[in-house]
Amino acid sequence: MDRRIYLLGLGAFAVSTVAFLFSGLLPLIAEDIGVTVAQAGYLVTAYSMSYAVFTPVLAAITGRFNRRHVVVGALVAFIAGTMVTAFGQSIASLALAQILTGAAAGLFAATGQGIAVTLSDSENRAKAISMVVSGTTFAVALGAPLGSFLAHFAGWRAGFGSVGAVALLCLFALWALLPRQLPGARLSLVERLSVIRQPGVARLIVVTFIYMAAAFMVVGYFGPIVIDGAGMAPDMLPVVLVVYGIGAIFGNYFSGRLTDRIGARRMVIASQITSVVCSLVLAAILLWLPTEIAEPALMLTLFLWAVVGWIYPPAQISRLVAQAPGAAHLSLALHASAIYLGIAAGTFIGGRVLELAPVYALGPAAGLLAAGSLLMVLSERPGGVAASPSVA
Repeated sequence: MDRRIYLLGLGAFAVSTVAFLFSGLLPLIAEDIGVTVAQAGYLVTAYSMSYAVFTPVLAAITGRFNRRHVVVGALVAFIAGTMVTAFGQSIASLALAQILTGAAAGLFAATGQGIAVTLSDSENRAKAISMVVSGTTFAVALGAPLGSFLAHFAGWRAGFGSVGAVALLCLFALWALLPRQLPGARLSLVERLSVIRQPGVARLIVVTFIYMAAAFMVVGYFGPIVIDGAGMAPDMLPVVLVVYGIGAIFGNYFSGRLTDRIGARRMVIASQITSVVCSLVLAAILLWLPTEIAEPALMLTLFLWAVVGWIYPPAQISRLVAQAPGAAHLSLALHASAIYLGIAAGTFIGGRVLELAPVYALGPAAGLLAAGSLLMVLSERPGGVAASPSVA
Protein backbone atom coordinates (compact mmCIF):
# COMPACT_ATOMS: atom_id res chain seq x y z
CA MET A 1 0.00 0.00 0.00
CA ASP A 2 1.22 3.49 -0.87
CA ARG A 3 2.93 4.97 2.19
CA ARG A 4 1.32 8.35 1.59
CA ILE A 5 -1.99 6.80 2.64
CA TYR A 6 -0.55 6.46 6.15
CA LEU A 7 -0.08 10.23 6.17
CA LEU A 8 -3.76 10.65 5.30
CA GLY A 9 -4.56 8.35 8.24
CA LEU A 10 -2.42 10.54 10.49
CA GLY A 11 -4.29 13.60 9.27
CA ALA A 12 -7.61 11.89 9.98
CA PHE A 13 -6.28 11.10 13.47
CA ALA A 14 -5.51 14.78 14.08
CA VAL A 15 -8.80 16.20 12.78
CA SER A 16 -10.88 13.55 14.58
CA THR A 17 -9.13 13.98 17.93
CA VAL A 18 -10.82 17.34 18.52
CA ALA A 19 -14.32 15.82 18.77
CA PHE A 20 -13.24 13.29 21.39
CA LEU A 21 -10.76 15.51 23.23
CA PHE A 22 -13.64 17.57 24.62
CA SER A 23 -14.86 14.57 26.64
CA GLY A 24 -12.00 14.99 29.10
CA LEU A 25 -11.69 18.78 28.99
CA LEU A 26 -15.18 20.23 29.41
CA PRO A 27 -14.80 20.79 33.18
CA LEU A 28 -11.45 22.57 32.66
CA ILE A 29 -12.80 24.71 29.81
CA ALA A 30 -15.96 25.60 31.73
CA GLU A 31 -13.99 26.72 34.80
CA ASP A 32 -11.53 28.76 32.73
CA ILE A 33 -14.03 30.75 30.67
CA GLY A 34 -16.69 31.01 33.38
CA VAL A 35 -19.54 28.86 32.05
CA THR A 36 -21.24 25.66 33.18
CA VAL A 37 -20.14 22.25 31.88
CA ALA A 38 -23.48 21.95 30.07
CA GLN A 39 -22.84 25.28 28.32
CA ALA A 40 -19.31 24.19 27.40
CA GLY A 41 -20.94 21.17 25.78
CA TYR A 42 -22.22 23.55 23.10
CA LEU A 43 -18.66 23.53 21.72
CA VAL A 44 -18.94 19.82 20.89
CA THR A 45 -22.33 20.49 19.33
CA ALA A 46 -20.89 23.31 17.20
CA TYR A 47 -17.98 21.19 15.97
CA SER A 48 -20.07 18.13 15.19
CA MET A 49 -22.95 20.04 13.59
CA SER A 50 -20.50 21.91 11.37
CA TYR A 51 -18.82 18.64 10.38
CA ALA A 52 -22.15 17.01 9.53
CA VAL A 53 -23.71 19.90 7.61
CA PHE A 54 -20.75 21.39 5.76
CA THR A 55 -18.98 18.18 4.69
CA PRO A 56 -21.30 17.34 1.74
CA VAL A 57 -21.67 21.02 0.82
CA LEU A 58 -17.93 21.74 0.78
CA ALA A 59 -17.20 18.44 -0.98
CA ALA A 60 -19.57 19.47 -3.76
CA ILE A 61 -18.16 23.01 -4.00
CA THR A 62 -14.52 21.87 -4.10
CA GLY A 63 -15.12 18.76 -6.20
CA ARG A 64 -13.69 20.28 -9.40
CA PHE A 65 -10.44 21.43 -7.76
CA ASN A 66 -7.10 19.65 -7.46
CA ARG A 67 -7.41 17.22 -4.50
CA ARG A 68 -3.91 18.13 -3.32
CA HIS A 69 -4.89 21.77 -2.93
CA VAL A 70 -8.20 20.91 -1.25
CA VAL A 71 -6.73 18.57 1.36
CA VAL A 72 -3.95 21.03 2.23
CA GLY A 73 -6.43 23.92 2.35
CA ALA A 74 -8.62 21.91 4.71
CA LEU A 75 -5.65 21.34 7.01
CA VAL A 76 -4.77 25.05 6.95
CA ALA A 77 -8.32 25.92 8.02
CA PHE A 78 -8.28 23.19 10.66
CA ILE A 79 -4.99 24.45 12.14
CA ALA A 80 -6.39 27.99 12.21
CA GLY A 81 -9.43 26.70 14.09
CA THR A 82 -7.36 24.86 16.69
CA MET A 83 -5.18 27.93 17.24
CA VAL A 84 -8.23 30.14 17.79
CA THR A 85 -9.48 27.50 20.22
CA ALA A 86 -6.16 27.46 22.07
CA PHE A 87 -6.23 31.24 22.57
CA GLY A 88 -9.99 31.93 22.72
CA GLN A 89 -11.30 33.69 25.81
CA SER A 90 -15.08 33.45 25.45
CA ILE A 91 -17.68 30.80 24.67
CA ALA A 92 -18.63 32.73 21.51
CA SER A 93 -15.08 32.78 20.07
CA LEU A 94 -14.58 29.12 20.94
CA ALA A 95 -17.89 28.17 19.29
CA LEU A 96 -16.94 30.02 16.09
CA ALA A 97 -13.59 28.23 16.15
CA GLN A 98 -15.37 24.86 16.40
CA ILE A 99 -17.55 25.70 13.40
CA LEU A 100 -14.41 26.38 11.35
CA THR A 101 -12.60 23.33 12.73
CA GLY A 102 -15.52 20.97 12.16
CA ALA A 103 -16.07 22.09 8.57
CA ALA A 104 -12.36 21.73 7.81
CA ALA A 105 -12.18 18.30 9.47
CA GLY A 106 -15.12 17.01 7.45
CA LEU A 107 -13.66 18.29 4.18
CA PHE A 108 -10.30 16.70 4.98
CA ALA A 109 -11.91 13.35 5.81
CA ALA A 110 -14.01 13.27 2.64
CA THR A 111 -11.15 14.39 0.41
CA GLY A 112 -8.62 12.12 2.13
CA GLN A 113 -10.69 9.02 1.44
CA GLY A 114 -10.93 9.99 -2.22
CA ILE A 115 -7.17 10.48 -2.46
CA ALA A 116 -6.59 7.13 -0.75
CA VAL A 117 -8.66 5.45 -3.45
CA THR A 118 -6.72 7.27 -6.18
CA LEU A 119 -3.35 6.23 -4.71
CA SER A 120 -4.29 2.53 -4.35
CA ASP A 121 -4.89 -0.26 -6.83
CA SER A 122 -8.26 -2.02 -7.07
CA GLU A 123 -7.18 -4.87 -4.77
CA ASN A 124 -6.21 -2.51 -1.93
CA ARG A 125 -8.88 0.19 -2.14
CA ALA A 126 -10.92 -1.09 0.80
CA LYS A 127 -7.76 -1.36 2.87
CA ALA A 128 -6.73 2.17 1.88
CA ILE A 129 -10.09 3.65 2.93
CA SER A 130 -9.93 1.62 6.15
CA MET A 131 -6.51 3.12 6.90
CA VAL A 132 -7.89 6.66 6.66
CA VAL A 133 -11.02 5.80 8.66
CA SER A 134 -8.91 4.08 11.34
CA GLY A 135 -7.50 7.50 12.18
CA THR A 136 -10.82 8.18 13.92
CA THR A 137 -10.51 5.04 16.02
CA PHE A 138 -7.01 5.98 17.12
CA ALA A 139 -8.26 9.49 17.89
CA VAL A 140 -10.52 7.88 20.50
CA ALA A 141 -8.00 5.34 21.71
CA LEU A 142 -4.85 7.48 21.70
CA GLY A 143 -5.47 11.11 20.76
CA ALA A 144 -8.11 11.95 23.37
CA PRO A 145 -6.29 10.29 26.33
CA LEU A 146 -2.91 11.83 25.42
CA GLY A 147 -4.48 15.25 24.87
CA SER A 148 -6.32 14.95 28.18
CA PHE A 149 -3.15 13.96 30.05
CA LEU A 150 -1.32 16.95 28.54
CA ALA A 151 -4.21 19.29 29.32
CA HIS A 152 -4.36 18.23 32.98
CA PHE A 153 -0.67 19.04 33.40
CA ALA A 154 -0.16 21.99 31.02
CA GLY A 155 -3.68 23.39 30.64
CA TRP A 156 -6.53 22.56 28.28
CA ARG A 157 -5.26 25.04 25.68
CA ALA A 158 -2.07 22.99 25.31
CA GLY A 159 -4.21 19.98 24.38
CA PHE A 160 -5.67 21.77 21.38
CA GLY A 161 -2.31 23.32 20.50
CA SER A 162 -0.77 19.85 20.29
CA VAL A 163 -3.50 18.69 17.90
CA GLY A 164 -2.77 21.69 15.69
CA ALA A 165 0.95 20.82 15.75
CA VAL A 166 0.27 17.26 14.53
CA ALA A 167 -1.95 18.65 11.75
CA LEU A 168 0.83 21.09 10.76
CA LEU A 169 3.35 18.26 10.39
CA CYS A 170 0.82 16.40 8.26
CA LEU A 171 0.26 19.46 6.10
CA PHE A 172 3.96 19.82 5.24
CA ALA A 173 4.35 16.10 4.53
CA LEU A 174 1.27 15.86 2.29
CA TRP A 175 2.20 19.01 0.36
CA ALA A 176 5.65 17.62 -0.30
CA LEU A 177 4.70 14.03 -1.12
CA LEU A 178 1.29 14.03 -2.80
CA PRO A 179 1.19 14.06 -6.62
CA ARG A 180 0.91 17.57 -7.99
CA GLN A 181 -2.15 16.68 -10.07
CA LEU A 182 -5.02 14.91 -8.31
CA PRO A 183 -8.19 15.67 -10.29
CA GLY A 184 -11.46 15.72 -8.39
CA ALA A 185 -14.91 14.29 -9.07
CA ARG A 186 -17.45 16.87 -10.22
CA LEU A 187 -20.62 15.90 -8.39
CA SER A 188 -23.23 18.44 -7.38
CA LEU A 189 -24.76 18.47 -3.92
CA VAL A 190 -28.01 17.06 -5.37
CA GLU A 191 -26.06 14.18 -6.95
CA ARG A 192 -24.25 13.51 -3.68
CA LEU A 193 -27.54 13.39 -1.77
CA SER A 194 -29.43 11.36 -4.39
CA VAL A 195 -28.44 8.05 -2.76
CA ILE A 196 -30.85 8.85 0.07
CA ARG A 197 -33.71 7.98 -2.30
CA GLN A 198 -32.59 4.36 -2.65
CA PRO A 199 -34.77 1.98 -0.60
CA GLY A 200 -33.58 1.40 2.94
CA VAL A 201 -30.66 3.85 2.87
CA ALA A 202 -32.42 6.68 4.71
CA ARG A 203 -33.60 4.31 7.44
CA LEU A 204 -30.08 2.97 8.05
CA ILE A 205 -28.67 6.50 8.27
CA VAL A 206 -31.39 7.58 10.73
CA VAL A 207 -30.64 4.55 12.92
CA THR A 208 -26.99 5.60 13.11
CA PHE A 209 -27.96 9.18 13.95
CA ILE A 210 -30.12 8.05 16.89
CA TYR A 211 -27.57 5.50 18.09
CA MET A 212 -24.72 8.04 18.09
CA ALA A 213 -26.88 10.64 19.84
CA ALA A 214 -27.51 8.11 22.62
CA ALA A 215 -23.81 7.29 22.93
CA PHE A 216 -22.65 10.91 23.13
CA MET A 217 -25.12 11.84 25.81
CA VAL A 218 -22.64 9.88 27.94
CA VAL A 219 -19.31 10.14 26.07
CA GLY A 220 -19.63 13.91 25.76
CA TYR A 221 -19.94 14.29 29.53
CA PHE A 222 -17.33 11.91 30.94
CA GLY A 223 -16.09 14.80 33.10
CA PRO A 224 -19.28 15.29 35.17
CA ILE A 225 -19.91 11.54 35.23
CA VAL A 226 -16.46 10.70 36.59
CA ILE A 227 -15.96 13.68 38.93
CA ASP A 228 -19.44 14.68 40.08
CA GLY A 229 -21.26 11.38 39.64
CA ALA A 230 -18.72 8.76 40.74
CA GLY A 231 -16.78 11.06 43.08
CA MET A 232 -13.43 10.27 41.44
CA ALA A 233 -10.47 12.68 41.45
CA PRO A 234 -10.13 14.91 38.36
CA ASP A 235 -6.73 13.34 37.67
CA MET A 236 -8.51 10.04 37.01
CA LEU A 237 -10.35 11.45 34.00
CA PRO A 238 -7.48 10.79 31.54
CA VAL A 239 -7.25 7.25 32.89
CA VAL A 240 -10.95 6.75 32.17
CA LEU A 241 -10.37 7.97 28.61
CA VAL A 242 -7.53 5.46 28.20
CA VAL A 243 -9.79 2.63 29.38
CA TYR A 244 -12.52 3.77 26.99
CA GLY A 245 -9.98 4.04 24.16
CA ILE A 246 -8.70 0.51 24.71
CA GLY A 247 -12.27 -0.72 24.55
CA ALA A 248 -12.75 1.15 21.27
CA ILE A 249 -9.71 -0.61 19.77
CA PHE A 250 -11.05 -4.01 20.82
CA GLY A 251 -14.47 -3.22 19.39
CA ASN A 252 -13.12 -1.99 16.07
CA TYR A 253 -10.77 -4.99 15.80
CA PHE A 254 -13.36 -7.67 16.47
CA SER A 255 -16.28 -6.09 14.63
CA GLY A 256 -15.32 -7.23 11.13
CA ARG A 257 -14.50 -10.75 12.26
CA LEU A 258 -17.72 -11.17 14.22
CA THR A 259 -19.80 -9.55 11.49
CA ASP A 260 -18.53 -12.03 8.91
CA ARG A 261 -19.37 -14.88 11.28
CA ILE A 262 -22.81 -14.00 12.65
CA GLY A 263 -24.08 -11.28 10.29
CA ALA A 264 -24.13 -7.48 10.43
CA ARG A 265 -27.76 -7.12 11.50
CA ARG A 266 -27.25 -9.39 14.50
CA MET A 267 -24.12 -7.45 15.42
CA VAL A 268 -26.02 -4.15 15.26
CA ILE A 269 -28.84 -5.52 17.40
CA ALA A 270 -26.41 -6.96 19.96
CA SER A 271 -24.62 -3.61 20.13
CA GLN A 272 -27.87 -1.70 20.65
CA ILE A 273 -29.13 -4.05 23.37
CA THR A 274 -25.83 -3.87 25.23
CA SER A 275 -25.85 -0.08 24.98
CA VAL A 276 -29.28 0.06 26.61
CA VAL A 277 -28.12 -2.25 29.41
CA CYS A 278 -24.85 -0.33 29.96
CA SER A 279 -26.69 2.99 30.16
CA LEU A 280 -28.97 1.65 32.91
CA VAL A 281 -26.01 0.09 34.75
CA LEU A 282 -24.23 3.44 34.57
CA ALA A 283 -27.17 5.15 36.25
CA ALA A 284 -27.28 2.46 38.96
CA ILE A 285 -23.54 2.87 39.66
CA LEU A 286 -23.81 6.65 40.03
CA LEU A 287 -27.00 6.46 42.08
CA TRP A 288 -26.32 3.65 44.54
CA LEU A 289 -22.66 2.60 44.76
CA PRO A 290 -20.13 4.22 47.14
CA THR A 291 -17.05 5.79 45.57
CA GLU A 292 -14.66 2.93 46.40
CA ILE A 293 -16.91 0.50 44.51
CA ALA A 294 -18.22 2.93 41.89
CA GLU A 295 -14.73 3.61 40.51
CA PRO A 296 -13.88 0.06 39.29
CA ALA A 297 -17.51 -0.59 38.34
CA LEU A 298 -17.60 2.56 36.22
CA MET A 299 -14.30 1.66 34.54
CA LEU A 300 -15.58 -1.79 33.61
CA THR A 301 -18.92 -0.46 32.36
CA LEU A 302 -17.32 2.21 30.15
CA PHE A 303 -14.83 -0.33 28.79
CA LEU A 304 -17.67 -2.67 27.77
CA TRP A 305 -19.65 0.26 26.39
CA ALA A 306 -16.66 1.28 24.24
CA VAL A 307 -16.21 -2.27 22.91
CA VAL A 308 -19.88 -2.47 22.01
CA GLY A 309 -20.07 1.07 20.69
CA TRP A 310 -17.16 0.59 18.30
CA ILE A 311 -18.48 -2.75 17.12
CA TYR A 312 -21.51 -0.91 15.76
CA PRO A 313 -20.07 1.38 13.01
CA PRO A 314 -18.36 -1.29 10.85
CA ALA A 315 -21.39 -3.58 11.13
CA GLN A 316 -23.81 -0.82 10.16
CA ILE A 317 -21.52 0.26 7.32
CA SER A 318 -21.62 -3.33 6.01
CA ARG A 319 -25.41 -3.13 5.91
CA LEU A 320 -25.30 0.25 4.19
CA VAL A 321 -22.89 -0.92 1.49
CA ALA A 322 -25.02 -4.01 0.86
CA GLN A 323 -28.11 -1.81 0.54
CA ALA A 324 -26.64 0.37 -2.24
CA PRO A 325 -23.44 -1.28 -3.51
CA GLY A 326 -23.14 0.92 -6.58
CA ALA A 327 -23.30 4.15 -4.57
CA ALA A 328 -21.25 3.20 -1.53
CA HIS A 329 -18.98 6.26 -1.87
CA LEU A 330 -22.04 8.50 -1.57
CA SER A 331 -23.89 6.60 1.16
CA LEU A 332 -20.76 6.34 3.32
CA ALA A 333 -20.26 10.10 3.14
CA LEU A 334 -23.83 10.66 4.34
CA HIS A 335 -23.32 8.03 7.03
CA ALA A 336 -20.29 9.97 8.32
CA SER A 337 -22.41 13.13 8.44
CA ALA A 338 -25.07 11.21 10.39
CA ILE A 339 -22.44 10.12 12.92
CA TYR A 340 -21.39 13.70 13.62
CA LEU A 341 -24.96 14.97 13.54
CA GLY A 342 -25.70 12.36 16.20
CA ILE A 343 -22.71 13.55 18.25
CA ALA A 344 -24.04 17.12 18.01
CA ALA A 345 -27.55 16.09 19.05
CA GLY A 346 -26.32 13.86 21.87
CA THR A 347 -24.11 16.50 23.46
CA PHE A 348 -26.88 19.10 23.13
CA ILE A 349 -29.52 16.87 24.73
CA GLY A 350 -27.06 15.68 27.38
CA GLY A 351 -26.33 19.28 28.32
CA ARG A 352 -30.02 19.99 28.77
CA VAL A 353 -30.39 16.86 30.93
CA LEU A 354 -27.54 18.07 33.16
CA GLU A 355 -29.23 21.46 33.55
CA LEU A 356 -32.50 19.88 34.67
CA ALA A 357 -31.52 16.69 36.51
CA PRO A 358 -28.70 14.95 38.42
CA VAL A 359 -25.82 13.47 36.42
CA TYR A 360 -27.10 9.89 36.77
CA ALA A 361 -30.11 10.87 34.61
CA LEU A 362 -27.82 10.79 31.58
CA GLY A 363 -27.94 6.96 31.73
CA PRO A 364 -31.71 6.43 31.38
CA ALA A 365 -31.97 9.24 28.82
CA ALA A 366 -29.25 7.64 26.69
CA GLY A 367 -30.84 4.21 27.13
CA LEU A 368 -34.17 5.56 25.87
CA LEU A 369 -32.58 6.84 22.67
CA ALA A 370 -30.60 3.62 22.16
CA ALA A 371 -33.82 1.64 22.59
CA GLY A 372 -35.40 3.79 19.87
CA SER A 373 -32.64 2.86 17.41
CA LEU A 374 -33.05 -0.80 18.41
CA LEU A 375 -36.79 -0.72 17.71
CA MET A 376 -36.12 0.70 14.25
CA VAL A 377 -33.85 -2.24 13.40
CA LEU A 378 -36.19 -4.84 14.90
CA SER A 379 -39.13 -3.42 12.94
CA GLU A 380 -37.44 -3.59 9.55
CA ARG A 381 -39.71 -5.16 6.97
CA PRO A 382 -38.43 -8.16 5.01
CA GLY A 383 -36.83 -6.79 1.87
CA GLY A 384 -36.84 -3.25 3.28
CA VAL A 385 -33.15 -3.53 4.07
CA ALA A 386 -30.89 -5.70 1.97
CA ALA A 387 -29.90 -9.07 3.41
CA SER A 388 -27.05 -11.32 2.40
CA PRO A 389 -25.01 -14.00 4.12
CA SER A 390 -22.67 -11.34 5.50
CA VAL A 391 -25.24 -8.73 6.44
CA ALA A 392 -28.26 -10.72 7.51
